[in-house]
Amino acid sequence: MRKLAVLLLACALVSMNAGVQGQVKPKPGEWTTYGGDLASTRYSPLDQISRDNFNKLEVAWRFKTDALGPRPEFNFEGTPLMVDGIVYSTAGTRRAVVALDAGTGELMWMHSENEGKRGESAPRQLSGRGLSYWTDGREARIVYVTPGYRMVALDAKTGIPVAGFGTKGVVDLKEEDDQPIDIVTGEMGLHATPTIAKDVIVVGAAHLPGGAPKSRIHEKGFIRGYDARTGKRLWIFHTIPLAGEYGNDTWEKDSWSYTGNAGVWAQMTVDEETDTLFISVELPTGDYYGGHRPGAGLFGESLVALNLKTGQRKWHYQLVHHGIWDMDIPCAPILMDLTVDGRAIKAVAQPTKQGWLYVFDRATGKPVWPIEERPVEKGTVPGEWYSPTQPFVTKPPAYDRQGVSLDDLIDFTPELKAEGAKLASRYKLGPIFTPPVESKWPGPLATLMLPAATGGANWQGGAFDPETKMFYIFTNTAITP
Repeated sequence: MRKLAVLLLACALVSMNAGVQGQVKPKPGEWTTYGGDLASTRYSPLDQISRDNFNKLEVAWRFKTDALGPRPEFNFEGTPLMVDGIVYSTAGTRRAVVALDAGTGELMWMHSENEGKRGESAPRQLSGRGLSYWTDGREARIVYVTPGYRMVALDAKTGIPVAGFGTKGVVDLKEEDDQPIDIVTGEMGLHATPTIAKDVIVVGAAHLPGGAPKSRIHEKGFIRGYDARTGKRLWIFHTIPLAGEYGNDTWEKDSWSYTGNAGVWAQMTVDEETDTLFISVELPTGDYYGGHRPGAGLFGESLVALNLKTGQRKWHYQLVHHGIWDMDIPCAPILMDLTVDGRAIKAVAQPTKQGWLYVFDRATGKPVWPIEERPVEKGTVPGEWYSPTQPFVTKPPAYDRQGVSLDDLIDFTPELKAEGAKLASRYKLGPIFTPPVESKWPGPLATLMLPAATGGANWQGGAFDPETKMFYIFTNTAITP
């Protein structure tokens, strides 16, 4: 049975004398970026709605999106923005953009792209997670990525493509990516929003779910920065380092040359004071098998700090070495100011699928509390490469259960407990980082993994309140076989 929970991690931060404070606050009443601010705190000081009147709320208006595409949307995951009394959102199965009057819901304008076969073959379809807003004080734009992986800039007042951005308002993201990508069928897309800071637009990359890749050869999820005014590419960061680049030596047998994925499908975070961009990188190709990519495999499953203006790496920390558990880093890291043992620390905290919050000094990448490299079990799957150790967070404590044992089985009655143990005997059980097994009949059929491949935390991410000093996280408690 799956249970959904929202946990407070106050015990982990407040009890450690860690005063938490957001870095950048949005304008009161507005929501100008996906995470509420570039620090991804999702905090708002508005207090009109409280626990005393929440049960009295009524629907003010509705906007139906069924007609914005060839079929109705069934997976709306977007976070609308609100600026100057206008709500902006992606909507519908073609990922249209709509501007609505925040008070009445009236449609002000709509923009949609029919990408034909390119859109139909896109790995990340439907309305996605939303869009981005940019202004220089004189003009304002809405920027989003289509299912077919094209970046579009629209005039925020009219919805008309900005003529001076890219080619007639569009930048083709399958071009200038330092690798060949088929324009129509290339497996590259994005459902996250672009990140915009200091006139730089940063775009990630996503692919099809990697549980059963078609081949060890795959497109790579490189990260790029663009000029917010012109759409010109400013820089690219190779999440799988090319020959001669830092980290290339973590790929044995030249596996970097053909391995793909390692994109950033999560939201990104920016420290504007230091021009630092924080990106959360997913697994390289193959979520549960990596025998074709021997080595630790940087920058897979790493939190990476980049120079916002140049894309140069400042520091990184690999949370999982040579991942084989689908522990993609799924959500934006959060900037927070901590006071630990009387010392002020500007930190960045990364929620994860594995139920840990990894906390680092955001200037140096040094863990705020010890993260220990501990030996883990070596598996027996033929051809697989195993890391002898994995990083273990010591503080804060995990916000969800980790690993599976007989103690986790149902125990309402002795008979049910015995039946559960009988069923579980056909699977491999163990602590976090227990390796997958070669499935056999009658057993072991698989390794039972907790948290599941969907987390722990997932794309929904976390938030914190600088007034109460509470960190909040949505977590899934379920088992993946």
